[in-house]
Amino acid sequence: MLIAGIVLGLVMGLLAGGSFANLASIRLRWVGVLFLAVLLRFATESALSAGVPLVEALRMPFLATSFGLLVAGLWVNRTFPGMSLAFVGILANAVVILVNGGHMPIWEPSLELAGFTRADVASAIHVVIPAADFTQLLTRLGLFGDVIPIGLPVIRNVASVGDLFLTAGLAFFLFAGVVRTPQELDETDLELIQERLDGVAAMGRHGTGLSPSLSGAVALARPLVLGASGAGMSSPTAARLPLPTPRIIERVRRHPYVRLALNGSFSALWAGQLISLFGDRMHQVALAAVVFLATRSPLATGLVFMVATLPNLLFSPIAGTFVDRWEHKEVLVVSDLLRAAVVLLMPVAVAIDVVLVYPLVFLVTTISIFFRPARVAILPRVVEDDELLTANSALWVAETIADVVAYPLAAVFVASLGNALPLAFWIDAATYLGSAALLGTIVVAPRRRRAAVAEATGDAPATSARSAFGAEMRVGWRFLRGEKTLLANTLQATVAQFATGILIGQALIYAEASLDREFGFDYKAIYGFLETGIGVGNLVGGFVIGLLGARFAKGRMIILGYSVLGLSMMLLGLTSNLAIALGLAFGIGVANMVYVIPSQTLFQERTPGDLIGRVVGFRFALVFGAMTLAMGVGGLLSVLFPVTAVIATFGLVTLLAGLAGLLVPAIRDA
Repeated sequence: MLIAGIVLGLVMGLLAGGSFANLASIRLRWVGVLFLAVLLRFATESALSAGVPLVEALRMPFLATSFGLLVAGLWVNRTFPGMSLAFVGILANAVVILVNGGHMPIWEPSLELAGFTRADVASAIHVVIPAADFTQLLTRLGLFGDVIPIGLPVIRNVASVGDLFLTAGLAFFLFAGVVRTPQELDETDLELIQERLDGVAAMGRHGTGLSPSLSGAVALARPLVLGASGAGMSSPTAARLPLPTPRIIERVRRHPYVRLALNGSFSALWAGQLISLFGDRMHQVALAAVVFLATRSPLATGLVFMVATLPNLLFSPIAGTFVDRWEHKEVLVVSDLLRAAVVLLMPVAVAIDVVLVYPLVFLVTTISIFFRPARVAILPRVVEDDELLTANSALWVAETIADVVAYPLAAVFVASLGNALPLAFWIDAATYLGSAALLGTIVVAPRRRRAAVAEATGDAPATSARSAFGAEMRVGWRFLRGEKTLLANTLQATVAQFATGILIGQALIYAEASLDREFGFDYKAIYGFLETGIGVGNLVGGFVIGLLGARFAKGRMIILGYSVLGLSMMLLGLTSNLAIALGLAFGIGVANMVYVIPSQTLFQERTPGDLIGRVVGFRFALVFGAMTLAMGVGGLLSVLFPVTAVIATFGLVTLLAGLAGLLVPAIRDA
């Protein structure tokens, strides 16, 4: 698995126009310590496998020393892209191995799902935990052991959560290293390189005055292109060779996604979110399965997701106010820790009484209500202003990848677990803990606070805590109400996204009642195809907006997004052809990103850092409230009218809401 991460990072770096030669310019700290740690780690395992008695007796000291040196070496290099991920991965694996007396536990069901048996475990480091022994799995920190089966033919393995973080970290680090350019070096390095190049030039063949073109090209890391404006197939030996970065490399270096990948803090935020989202999708599928198996009731299963939406309506403004009071990074870390604890309890709750699941689901979503505005608020402190739109796109792309890829994988994985469904919850809890550790490594700019609360409450010292809290909330609402662009955007979203709630609630009914089944698929499969089409559209739209969005006015993109969304939904309601419906579903996904990403960026750019939690909280409450109401209204209307008519009508409403933005300068000119 680690090899896969290394290959992925190198290949992606080369495809982005990088060069292996750029790896030589990376200056890691404590290189000797890292080398010694890796050497000691693998030498210890080799000696243990060979049955060396002395090493067996000193297993714990040797492993503790090697992991301690690795963790220390990665920590001092955590500002490099990907190193935070590698640090968390090594730390997670180290804790498990040391707690287990120098052994890494493998859960037997995961081993079997990957196509192995106990007889295949030949490593002296690994120990197998029996399938039925859940107590041992918990007490030996098996959640962080090798519990994730990978059944792919080429990389068949059983991995740990730490392995996932370490693999992602190596991929990020090598990608960033390969796309580095000589311009990142200091003046001393450039002078030394120039001297070496002068020496290479002096070695040209006598009599011709020319140096071998290949040597010059390699030294300069420039492609051999006929007709180039610089030195072509050969260059004069007496001349001092120039050091400009090739145009194509410079363009790649300025590419918005490459710039973000080179940002260590952002790569930690992005990768941590992606891994925890994969865990989320797994536990959501498992949760629906657990509740349905326990109750055999579609209503009870549906109530799980309804309960999960309620905190959006009840607590968004309140959570936003607290987020503005607290340090954003601490909110993110604590939220992940709390969610890990709650998710860990879900299988226990089901075993006692399935009714206990509902308050736990409500609690997880409530904690997430704090996490979401904190993530929005911290992003401007992690990336540059001109990278904000692309950073938002990248975060949405990660979420869409989780939807498009993780849901199908989670469904297959959960189905293969059989009676071992608790494992899905425990893996999700482990991803939350790993994400919390990763978020703890992020370096953020200090916050600049305003006297917003004092302005609202006056100087009276007797103001109660409750009054001060209410005053802070009112400051956030007054700011949103007084900021014409953000208020207009919120009102437009509240009306336009009402149709999104209609579609979410009625998509399955639409697939069953309206679309042709000439290809032999049943309605459940068609519903899955529609969701996949929307997800792929989200992925493409998010990537394209991150790539090109900075060239266009955000207000115009938002108007275009809502208009295309409404038109696509209206046409969706008017067609019964499956192929056309899938194309329209893709268009809905693209349109979704065209308005979501610029809208989020507008709020981050226009809202002061000490108010953004409250302002975004009020927006979430209004928009998600409208969408939740739409789910109920859509269900009632679909009883009275054809579902196609309901979807088409509200698609028209969204189209009109989008076009109305052209008449509102605050939206149009944003």
